[in-house]
Formats: sequence, C-alpha cells, structure tokens
Amino acid sequence: MVFRDLLADTLRTLLAHKLRTFLTMFGIAWGIISITLMVAAGEGLRIGQQRQNENFGKDIMIVFAGRTSLQVGGQRAGRRVWWEDTDPAIVQRDSPDCAYVLPELGNMGAIRSPFNHANLLVTGSWPPFAELRSIRVGGGRFYSWEDEAQGRHVAFLGSDAKKQLFGTREAVGATIWIKDIPYNVIGVMREKNQNSSYDGQDVQKVFIPFSVIIQEIPNVPPSAPRSIDRLLVAPKSWASHEACKLQVRRSLGRLHHFDPRDKEAAGIWDTVEDAKAFQMIVDGMEYFLGAIGVTSLFLGGIGVMNVMLVAVRERTREIGVRKAVGATKRAIVGQFFVESLIVVFISGGVGLGIGYGLCGLINLIPMPEFFAGMVVSWQTGLLSFALLGTVAILSALYPARRAAAVDPIEALRFEPGS
Repeated sequence: MVFRDLLADTLRTLLAHKLRTFLTMFGIAWGIISITLMVAAGEGLRIGQQRQNENFGKDIMIVFAGRTSLQVGGQRAGRRVWWEDTDPAIVQRDSPDCAYVLPELGNMGAIRSPFNHANLLVTGSWPPFAELRSIRVGGGRFYSWEDEAQGRHVAFLGSDAKKQLFGTREAVGATIWIKDIPYNVIGVMREKNQNSSYDGQDVQKVFIPFSVIIQEIPNVPPSAPRSIDRLLVAPKSWASHEACKLQVRRSLGRLHHFDPRDKEAAGIWDTVEDAKAFQMIVDGMEYFLGAIGVTSLFLGGIGVMNVMLVAVRERTREIGVRKAVGATKRAIVGQFFVESLIVVFISGGVGLGIGYGLCGLINLIPMPEFFAGMVVSWQTGLLSFALLGTVAILSALYPARRAAAVDPIEALRFEPGS
C-alpha cells in the first residue's frame, strides 16, 4: 500500500468518528502547546532576570563592615569594624581566586552646574567599577587609571543626574562644582534599568576617582578616618566563587582582628549565590511545568492508541481479506504503524504551530523588565519533536501488533458490530 492510500485510509477512519478523533488529537496538540509555552516562559523569565542582575552588576559580592559577634584574640564581641582605604590592595593580594577587589565610598554632595543645583550622591571607586557594576558609557568616557593616579577632578554623570544638572544641553566638557570645587565632566552614563540597589540608583549618581573622593568628600565621624563604605569583589569564575569569598573573609579578619567565620563583622551580599539560587528555581519550575506538558502528551498518545485499536476492530474483515490474498504480517504492522504516526504527527504539528504562534502573539505585548518574553529556541522544537516521536512510536506499536495478529479465517467470518 502506497503512502497516499495509507493517508486516505487514515483520514477516512478519523472522519468516521469526528468527536473521538478531535478529542484524541486535541490531547496530543495540547501536550505540545503546553510544553512549548511552559519552556518558552521559563526561558524568558531566566533571561529577563539575568539581564536585570547584569544591569546591577555581573557576578559580584558586596562586602559590608559591621560589628563583631564572636570574641577573638582578647577582643570583645560587639566591636565596630571599619574598612580602610588601604584594605582593597591587601585583600586583592591575599585572594588569588578573586579577579577584582575594589573600594567604594559614597557621600551626598551639593552640586551645581551653570544651569541648575542638586544634592546628589557622589561615588568614588577604581576604574574597573564601571565594568563590575554594568555602568555603560552613553557619551564621553569613564575615568581611567591615569585619572586615578593623578587625582584629577573629573566627573562621570549618571543619566538622570545629567538631566537634572544640564537638561537637554551637552554635558561632556562642561564644568560642575561639587562642594564648590570644580570638576570637568568627561562622560555621561547610558540609561539603564536597575532592579536592586544598596545605596540608590546609579543613574542618579555622580562618579569621581577614588583618590579624589577620599580626599575631598571623606566619611565623617563617627566613621573612622579614611574609612570606606564597602568592598566590591568579583571572583575569577563561578567555580572559584566560594574560594574567593573565603579568601576575602580571611584577609579582612586578619587585617581587622575578627574571626573569618563572623558573618556579622563582614556581611556579604552575594549576587553570585543569588543568581545560582534563582537558576535552581527557574529550572525547577521548567521541569515541573514541562512534566505537566509531557503527561498531557502521553495521555493524548493513549487516546491515539485507543482510536487505532477501535480501527483495528472495525477493519477486522478488511485485514482478513488482505491477509487472505497474501499480505504479510509485516505489511499489516507497517500499515497501522504508519497510520498511528500520521495521527500523532498531524496533531503534534498543529500543536507546535499553535504554540509558536501564541509565543509570537504574546511577544507583541509590552513585557515587564524582568521578563524577556516567550523565548522559543531550536532546543524547544527538538525536545517537542523527540517527545512527539516517542509518543507516536509507543502509541502505534500495540495496535499494529494487534492488527497483525488477526487470524484471517476468523476475520473473514467477522461481522461488523458483533
């Protein structure tokens, strides 16, 4: 029997029982639609959250000074700890698994331009700060190691700070005054969305070299002299993340005489750990929702099996005639096997088309910042096709073998409806 005849026979069988056929094919299609939508939504959530995290800072740890909670070396618990401007270089030297250990100091300052006044947060660090905190240049440049070494009075403006001080005017090359000290504006930040912060939105800040801020806008009592607010630490890789964290704690504990295990003395906001935890949540959600889709798909496969078993019974006489005139068991198996595959792949193809179409329609709607839309990849299609093929083969084998096992003599004596 040629494929065209197989297809015609299959369609006749399906059309003879329209409601049963629709419900069966709906089960297959719904399983494929569910898998496509659930995997696409999970991937969109993962990518969206990853972008948001990278807008704040990529794979960094923020180390805050606190109070000791453990006694060590005769020192009482409850002692206040301050990071100092000399700490970053020493901690960097003691921490081979850390790519960067940067200081950060920020204080409010009265700022004026030729056009407006504002009270903004002025932040100082070393030049790699821009890379770690995902501060992208919209115009001009960020300050360099040369600016840092020479203590130049240069400023890089957040996008909102620029609007507040200059409006729509050009800011690069202009002069601003921070606490009546002139600074040359060398760059302006590109706008960015930021879903988390420890001291405010970056777009509302003014950034200057660390060597300048520690001299011009230092912390005031009760903070210790030449103290800094926090350290920014980046591990060399995810694999070295825990080793980097341990090395930083040990180095700071030795410098400031506290137990490295004392998390109150050195509190760490670990965005790497947060990212790993979120990845586990998203993966778990994808597996759970995907399992629901796979279950729906296999239930649809059982429906296909039932339809084909009914078809075998209704076509018992036909099978007997074919075997009487010389059709082999292999030919009978092949016929019903292919018919089952046709049913599954037609309904699965329709489901895949609807799933992809729904993803495209949903992506036309404005999405929240933490969601990248319905992300459909070739892996999703490959997964759906593999599951569809598995269901097709499993649902086709039993009916095909039942058809091949029909006794031709009994089949020729069979009366439909008996």
